[in-house]
Amino acid sequence: MSEKAVIGFIGIGVMGRSMAGHLLAAGHEVHAYTRTKEKAQSLLDQGAVWQDSPGAVAAQADVTITIVGFPRDVEAVYLGEGGILDRARSGSTVIDMTTSSPDLAVTIYQAAKAKGIASIDAPVSGGDIGAREARLSIMVGGDVDAFERIKPIFEIMGKNIVLQGGAGSGQHTKMSNQVAIASGMMAICEAMAYAKKSGLDPETVLKSIESGAAGSWSLSNLAPRILKGDYAPGFFVKHFLKDMGIAIESAERMKLELPGLALAKKLYEKLAAEGGENDGTQALFRLYEKQL
Repeated sequence: MSEKAVIGFIGIGVMGRSMAGHLLAAGHEVHAYTRTKEKAQSLLDQGAVWQDSPGAVAAQADVTITIVGFPRDVEAVYLGEGGILDRARSGSTVIDMTTSSPDLAVTIYQAAKAKGIASIDAPVSGGDIGAREARLSIMVGGDVDAFERIKPIFEIMGKNIVLQGGAGSGQHTKMSNQVAIASGMMAICEAMAYAKKSGLDPETVLKSIESGAAGSWSLSNLAPRILKGDYAPGFFVKHFLKDMGIAIESAERMKLELPGLALAKKLYEKLAAEGGENDGTQALFRLYEKQL
């Protein structure tokens, strides 16, 4: 899709604001909707066109992108009366970039196909930083021809863009990503807690370990926030809990035990119960901080 497309963007949050902004900057006409219009104001100031509902966005768009909160939100905006699939044009493409249920992605794909609409599930990883810097990892499920047609749009928002397979494959890949992050965040918090408790300067420790075998994106990007006491959300705890729940449900259906994920979910549930649901995932350190 080399020509400038009319793109609908639904969900202007921590991630969506930057992603839609890149599409505008690239010269695409963007029609936007989010539940709280004020959150879209900066995009409207840049030239985005406001629509009053997800269905109204889809009716205008060649490509409709969603990145909302929970699977129930995805289901409502796509399958609800007057929603995206009710009003999107035959021949258009819908792309859900929410981290959501693989089974729901398949349901949306089938419903879209019956109406002549291409459907792609394409959750992302990289957090607020990756969204701002247009270097998200985009994990794609869907038909090859639809992927090739839409790939130039993905390239405006991300750098690592991989078609994983058919409908639902992008969501399954994102679940693998979240499983790795869940146990990894426990390890990062424990490493920083150990460094502090032993009397070391954790910032100096971080300089040694982040470039070695322990290195990871989360260690390099989130451990410094932990050490500054910065728990602002690049990705909300409440959304991470949603993701872990989806992964556990999917694993149970596949008869796969994931004890590391189960423990991480238990700890994050404790953090949320203590008021941390709107913090970033690095706020898990608060549970360890009490021992220091």
